[in-house]
Amino acid sequence: MHGIDDDELEPKLGRIGNRKAGKPAGYLRRVRQAAERAGRTAHHGSNFSGGRIGRGYAQGAVLAGRRRDKGQRRVVVKARIVRINAGDTGAVRAHLRYVQRDGMTRAGEPGELYDAANDRADGKAFTERSAGDRHQFRFIVAPEDSAELSDLKPFIRDLMRQMESDLGTRLDWVAADHFNTGHPHSHVVLRGKDDAGHDLVIARDYIAYGLRARASDLVTRELGPETEIETARKLQQEVTAERFTRIDRAILRDAREGVLELAQAARDPVWHTMRTGRLRTLERMGLAEEDNRGRWRLDGELELKLRRMGERGDIIKTMHRELHAAGISRAPASYAIFDPRSEGRRLIGRVVGEGFADELTERRYVMIDGIDGLTHYAEVGALGANEELPARDTILELRPRSAQRRPVDRTIAEVAAVNDGFYSERLHRELTPQASAEYIGTHVRRLEAMRRQGTVSRLADGGWKVGRDYLDQAFRYEELERSRNPLRVAVLSWQRLEELPQAVGATWLDRKLLARESDGLAPTGFGAEVETALRARRQWLIEQGLAREVEGRVRYARNMLHLLEERELARTAADISARTGRERRNVRAGDSLSGVYKRMLTLSSGRYALIEQSREFVLVPWRPVLERARGQLVSGSVGGEGISWSIGMKRGIGR
Repeated sequence: MHGIDDDELEPKLGRIGNRKAGKPAGYLRRVRQAAERAGRTAHHGSNFSGGRIGRGYAQGAVLAGRRRDKGQRRVVVKARIVRINAGDTGAVRAHLRYVQRDGMTRAGEPGELYDAANDRADGKAFTERSAGDRHQFRFIVAPEDSAELSDLKPFIRDLMRQMESDLGTRLDWVAADHFNTGHPHSHVVLRGKDDAGHDLVIARDYIAYGLRARASDLVTRELGPETEIETARKLQQEVTAERFTRIDRAILRDAREGVLELAQAARDPVWHTMRTGRLRTLERMGLAEEDNRGRWRLDGELELKLRRMGERGDIIKTMHRELHAAGISRAPASYAIFDPRSEGRRLIGRVVGEGFADELTERRYVMIDGIDGLTHYAEVGALGANEELPARDTILELRPRSAQRRPVDRTIAEVAAVNDGFYSERLHRELTPQASAEYIGTHVRRLEAMRRQGTVSRLADGGWKVGRDYLDQAFRYEELERSRNPLRVAVLSWQRLEELPQAVGATWLDRKLLARESDGLAPTGFGAEVETALRARRQWLIEQGLAREVEGRVRYARNMLHLLEERELARTAADISARTGRERRNVRAGDSLSGVYKRMLTLSSGRYALIEQSREFVLVPWRPVLERARGQLVSGSVGGEGISWSIGMKRGIGR
């Protein structure tokens, strides 16, 4: 978790990836409905805010108005309400996997879930209990002085018992403690049901203020009130900090139209000294200027610029930690942050680290050792419940995602325009009889992806209601996808660079040699390593008779990539035949195939699916949709652009 901002809380209300996340309207609508079911009506047109509707509203209101006592220790509480689709617990399982990921304990061991009574909670059972829940609460609880607590479990259990008392119901929760940053903290996952099985609605005031106040009371009781010496030490650390601090917040609070009269804003001597020192630091940063003695003019974007500095500082620390863990030495001057708004740019390099840019929203980052000689931090956004980032040493290409309508969208709109806003495979075929099933399938997959985001709806007969404004909906969908995943990630090689020069298969190095893309390789770092690998691969291809030197230039066999791919597939097939006794069957465009999908094979030429038949097997390009049918019967039709898959007796959505 990046730097802690001590007095700040911004509840994230809504499911991950929801366009309305962060806006109170969705939450307000739900709590109004809950209030109406309980016999309380929230009248429209009033000053109703929803802050006190739900359990804990009285405690939340009282604690929200309570002033912070002197010596009270600070605790950051970040909250998110996540909607759960009916019967779909994939997001719940994925979140629990994350909070237990490797290296979370003080000893660097995998994190362990715990609950009110057990130090090892059953995450699978918790997920099964959550299957019927409409929503789930997720909290990150981070006491400022958490490093002084020998164990966070008793603190979290006391906090959840206090929460049960405040809300008047038993709570079903699990938690895990993280020690992978400079600020130990706990992740708490709370089911959205009370002890009677009804939807659990918690007042916004309690989420925003009550829980943090209760946590602060518990930590203060455990460690004792914060002494004046501790307060002064913490403030002194903030004087020179390159981030937004509570001193900055106090400065902005007392400023009038961007001007602070220091003498008028003076409090006790300690605060006055710290504030003066902070203003001098801001002056050196170019964010404040002293007009007259004691009169300071502040930058109009002071908070925004300081927050950006803080984020950059956190990123630099993350990059240093990841490179150290990977055993890679790079000068800090080579650190770079990849801007997803840089249209037309692309970044190529190997993965040296990955993690969470935002633990609450689960937005991910990758660190790329680039061929340009720089080490890049790139935020790739939120992944799906069953998605994972490629492993370390995988070679990737990252490109900024652009929000634009696709050719398939225009075709769908054309079909809908002459069919009162409806689309189906039959209607598509009637409009363009020459369209293949494979081609039409790409349009169905596009609509299925949009349906999962609530953009279009599917009818009982398998058709789609897309409306006459479909192109506008498609553009909004692309904008949403760009906000969730600002970068497109393409795997260039699943193998490590060191394995490619002698690999029997069509590798990324071969494609780069054929395209004559030697430019962009830096003479240092990963760029230099790629240049060395290209020279070694070129020599290997010459030795294999797949390339030759002519008048100082290297000429490659016209079908070199196909020959390399077939060599690797033949070797792989021979190994499979030796183990299973089955013979490999080749498939070509126009063929049909069926069999049991066994597993995915990662080769130098790419990823392939192993489909077993009674006495034969086939190796075909792998698609993610097949993972849903591992061990099951699948069938497909081979086309010029790929394979249209059917799983069991139902048509699949993948190619």
